[in-house]
Amino acid sequence: MSWNGSDNNHNSDQDPWAKPGQTGQKKPEKDQDWQNNPEPDNQQTGQRNKQQGPPDLEEMFNNLLKKMGGGSGQKSGNTPSFNGLAKLLPIAILVGVVFWAVSGFYTVKEAERGVVLRFGKVNSIVQPGLNWKPTFIDQVVPVNIERISELKTQGSMLTQDENMVVVEMTVQYRVNNPEKYLFSVTNANDSLSQATDSALRYVIGHMSMDDILTTGRSVVREDTWRYLENIVKPYDMGLEVIDVNFQSARPPEQVKDAFDDAIKAQEDEQRFIRQAEAYAREAEPIARGDAQRIVEQATAYKEQVVLDAQGEVERFQQLLPEYKASPELLRERLYIQAMENIMAETPKVMLDSTGGNNLTVLPLEQMLNQKKVTESAVANNDEPQAKGASSNTAPSGTAPTRPANASNSAASKNETGYIGTQQDQRNDSSTRQGRFE
Repeated sequence: MSWNGSDNNHNSDQDPWAKPGQTGQKKPEKDQDWQNNPEPDNQQTGQRNKQQGPPDLEEMFNNLLKKMGGGSGQKSGNTPSFNGLAKLLPIAILVGVVFWAVSGFYTVKEAERGVVLRFGKVNSIVQPGLNWKPTFIDQVVPVNIERISELKTQGSMLTQDENMVVVEMTVQYRVNNPEKYLFSVTNANDSLSQATDSALRYVIGHMSMDDILTTGRSVVREDTWRYLENIVKPYDMGLEVIDVNFQSARPPEQVKDAFDDAIKAQEDEQRFIRQAEAYAREAEPIARGDAQRIVEQATAYKEQVVLDAQGEVERFQQLLPEYKASPELLRERLYIQAMENIMAETPKVMLDSTGGNNLTVLPLEQMLNQKKVTESAVANNDEPQAKGASSNTAPSGTAPTRPANASNSAASKNETGYIGTQQDQRNDSSTRQGRFE
């Protein structure tokens, strides 16, 4: 006996899919309905397909077209649409691939380098020229490595002597490593600005205000540059500092007038020092020339005195034999010569009245006036020569010179006066000797 209660000929009223106890009388009605409506519903078709094997692709596309068409359509009307779409799809794919390939071409400028990011990660660095990248996969970030950028920082800072000073400084830099410039820090330019401000404040805080405003500008620039490189080096930001320029340093506005006066006083001090040095350079050669002239005059006078003394010694040595032969005669002769020299220099007139009482009348006034006129003429002739000698001064660095005639006349005058003095001394000595004898 079979499991559904049928006989060996498989004739039974029991439906194998029905509940136990139910007969299969309605099965012919279902078969009759299927014959009247040959197109089964989707649910039954899907169940049969699941039971039979994998789904049909054509049927799936037809169902998709039905849904896109609003759910109303015949199978005979959807088949041509699917065939047209199947023909246009390869063409659309080909056109998309061409556009995708063409959109990947790009150009990197001469001063730039391109950093290639593949899915956000650094892949390579491309050189200037025409290049290609797969769109939606690679991204290129151009970085200019030849442009010199300028960063400016300023602010009020505290000095070592607890004064406030307003400082301005600029930093010139460029990019030397594009990859590190983009990804070593979040913002390389902002990091460099903060490092510059930190280095400048450190240098200003270790200097006095007078040095910063006057003579310490170069020191501030060099020290700031050195400390800035030391700060930036550990971060490895891909930047190179080209130059550091110390723009200005000024006191606050409240004390600006006082500092201007102090700076002006320092400038006046330097100006006076330069003037004094110039005067010293001008006066020193003149003084050296005058000293050399005086030394030469003293040397000449010394030689003259020595020679005169030697001449007197020679003369007395020549007179010595004659004095030994006739001392009285030589004594009288020396006495007369001495009196002649003495009386020639005095305005007094002496007469010998022992021979008689006759009064000798002489033109004394005319003789004295004539002598005064002669002396004044000689003095007038010497005065222009002395003026000419004083006016002929030497240039800076050389001793002043005098005309030859003035020097000769002065020398002759000195020599004459000295000889007269020596002669007077000899006459006086002869007179005293004669009196003693």
